[in-house]
Amino acid sequence: CAGLPGADAFRQELAQAVEARDADALIALAAPDVKLDFGGGAGSGQLHARLSGESPSLWDELDALLALGCAAEGQSGITIPWYFAQEIDAVDPMMGMIVTGENVPLRVTPETDAETLEEVSWDVVELVDGLQPEAPFQHVATVKGKRGYIATDKLRSLIDYRLLASSRDGRWSITSLIA
Repeated sequence: CAGLPGADAFRQELAQAVEARDADALIALAAPDVKLDFGGGAGSGQLHARLSGESPSLWDELDALLALGCAAEGQSGITIPWYFAQEIDAVDPMMGMIVTGENVPLRVTPETDAETLEEVSWDVVELVDGLQPEAPFQHVATVKGKRGYIATDKLRSLIDYRLLASSRDGRWSITSLIA
């Protein structure tokens, strides 16, 4: 994304707003009609309400997004995280997870000291038994069909939050912040 005119400066402003938990600064970076969900939720007013709510989870989601890099979409758009802009058809998107790290162990059993079958780095896996959010490990299958267990904190859903931004008349704006 750094090669797109103005994108790097936009990402820096976004990072500063998120770090400061400054709702007004984030709203200033959003398009007035920013899409927020698939049920018709949109607009900077609704975004402000979601950021100012009792739960800090949207701020936490933004923190997580910024750590996951950026992909350029043509000459006037960016997608955060980078992997959302990739065509991933090896797994069911609803069951697909990205392994968020280098050399993450795929273990024989769901235990920290279990034997490692292989190490996975920034690759896609598919949940075998659905997401068990409270479990420390998830049962997954690699795209090559090998099954094992990966630590839950090293997995992120392919359809989790993503941020899309575009440049309109030389000004970058968040056009979508959705999961």
